Amino acid sequence: MQVKELKSEGLSCELEITIPANDIDERVDAKLKEAGETIRLPGFRPGKVPMNILKQRYGKMVMGEVLEAAVNETSAKAMEEKDIRPAMQPKIEVKSEDFGEGNDLVYTVAVEVLPKFELADFKALKLEKLVTKPEAKEVDEALERIASNNVPFVKVEEDRKSKDGDAVLIDFAGRTTDDNVEHPGMKAEGHNLKLGSGQFIPGFEEQLVGKKAGEKVEVKVSFPEEYGAAELAGRDAIFDVTIHEIQEQGEAKVDDEFAKSLGMDDVAALKKAVEEQLQNEYDSQSRMSLKKNLLDALDEAHDFEIPEGMRKLEVESILSQVEADRKRQGEEAELSDDEKAEFEAIAERRVRLGLVLAEVGNNNDITVADNELQQAVISEAQKYPGQEKEVFDYYSKNRQALESLRAPLFEEKVVDYIVELAEVSEKEVSAEDLLKAIEEDDEAPKKPAKKKKAASKKKADEKSAEEKKKPAAKKKTAPKNKAD
Repeated sequence: MQVKELKSEGLSCELEITIPANDIDERVDAKLKEAGETIRLPGFRPGKVPMNILKQRYGKMVMGEVLEAAVNETSAKAMEEKDIRPAMQPKIEVKSEDFGEGNDLVYTVAVEVLPKFELADFKALKLEKLVTKPEAKEVDEALERIASNNVPFVKVEEDRKSKDGDAVLIDFAGRTTDDNVEHPGMKAEGHNLKLGSGQFIPGFEEQLVGKKAGEKVEVKVSFPEEYGAAELAGRDAIFDVTIHEIQEQGEAKVDDEFAKSLGMDDVAALKKAVEEQLQNEYDSQSRMSLKKNLLDALDEAHDFEIPEGMRKLEVESILSQVEADRKRQGEEAELSDDEKAEFEAIAERRVRLGLVLAEVGNNNDITVADNELQQAVISEAQKYPGQEKEVFDYYSKNRQALESLRAPLFEEKVVDYIVELAEVSEKEVSAEDLLKAIEEDDEAPKKPAKKKKAASKKKADEKSAEEKKKPAAKKKTAPKNKAD
């Protein structure tokens, strides 16, 4: 193998590599010999087919595989010898048209290399960590919210009409109007429905408002075009509904009986659990604020050229993400030149910080263990109640998706490592001030561009230094009844 350096400018490098003809011939012969052990041809025992016949019949067939392996092997060896760390997949172009059978193989490797830079002295970093504790008033308000959301419904004894917020105990049987057919899921007995909850399809609950217990109501509705059951989507239907009773919410009481209904021993235990949950939320916000401050400090402390290919990929990722978000929200998807320039600055910052964090992790043998990765999968599955098996199957069959969980775990471990070295002072603040500080971090200008679209900037900048992917979007839980 011969290696010639054609170009070395900044982070761009191009090599010309020549693989001698005899090397290619030896690789082809070895491949054919290996295949010849099992090839059966008339007149020859397995493993005894002459090489010239193997070449004649199978030479061109194995040549592609041999060349691919030779190029991969020699290009990797050449970059290792030149101490080249590729930032992205190298671009390979074959220059010689006739190779093999006595002709050398000549090809070029164009590659962007990872930059070499000095890491900052993390012990010199001074960071402020905002901390807060839940106040008694917040705990009491949280308890009241929990109680109001868990108040049981009680039967209305007076002779009155139903209203929004009431629950009705009903039987219903439905049929599509164009064919008068009752489809699966269009019938139920003893169903409790809260009016105004949006549990059933649009128009259903509204027609039960202003009715009395004992009434029979004919409810006419149209299934949405995007309805989950394809056989009902966009079709009109009629439901015959019998209202057995009207129920209203009782009084919210935070007492031992209520605490026990939630699985707690008493009010004191419930109060403690709520306080711990609030503290966990504040600790998470505190960590978020500290991490933002750290990333800002790292951004200020490091200034080096980044690979153009990585920057372009990150820009494309951000722009497509923002444009898709705007389309979903019904906003103008096209970005102005100022917005594009701003997102390009975000992309550059993100790539640079990703390289810094990766360098810290590599230099200090920071890795993500398999058990940590499995725990991340479990955490993802817990976000999709009732669909945990689907999530587990998704990650077990999709190695790339599984590895995508490794990046944020790696980032958090590197952040922890740097924080341990830095000088961190704590400042106790109110919950309001902590939230305000996080919002100000989102709005604060980051070098080198000023922010002009804070909301879009926040959406793009919240993303981790490396790409973070999730499994397919959470599906809506299948309703028990087609009226849902």
